[in-house]
Amino acid sequence: MNDKTEELRDIFTDVTDGEETVTESQENTRGSIERDERSDEERLESVVQQMRERYEFETALSDEELLTVARGFYDDRSDEEIADELNVDTDEVFEARLSLHLAAEGDADEVDLAAIRDREEDNTTLAEEYDVTEARIRRYRRVAEAKDQSRAANDRYRDEFNSILADADLSERMTSDLREDGLEDATEGMETEVDF
Repeated sequence: MNDKTEELRDIFTDVTDGEETVTESQENTRGSIERDERSDEERLESVVQQMRERYEFETALSDEELLTVARGFYDDRSDEEIADELNVDTDEVFEARLSLHLAAEGDADEVDLAAIRDREEDNTTLAEEYDVTEARIRRYRRVAEAKDQSRAANDRYRDEFNSILADADLSERMTSDLREDGLEDATEGMETEVDF
């Protein structure tokens, strides 16, 4: 060792209370992303409970019924179909769906929600201006409110529903496609004789 190295070594041992080496124990981990061990059902229930605590739900539906609404939405079922299953009014399903931040593209496709959102006029004035009923304007304003709520929460709840319900549907379709492709590959080139 030369003089400089020896001098640095002495400084190091002085600073580290005489320790010749300094090591930090390391833990073997398998990746940095924590896996959620809860079932999809438990995760869905958790999302609904969090939303119920954070927002004032204007629905009489139970958590289980709200889960039915969410599943129906991701299965591309109409509010009418979901209402029939739950034996409730269609407006109740619409309100529950928006309470869950599940606005559909067709909920307000006839109007610019940004334009309605910031307007202070009453529903009657806007209904006349847009040539629709007051009920339609109330509906549009409710959709705009739900979208604002979702945006204010960084679409966190909508993303969670997507990751549970949309990903599960995608996984199921991919498995089904894989099975079909495997069957096609297995039967490719086979000749069949059929007597009629």
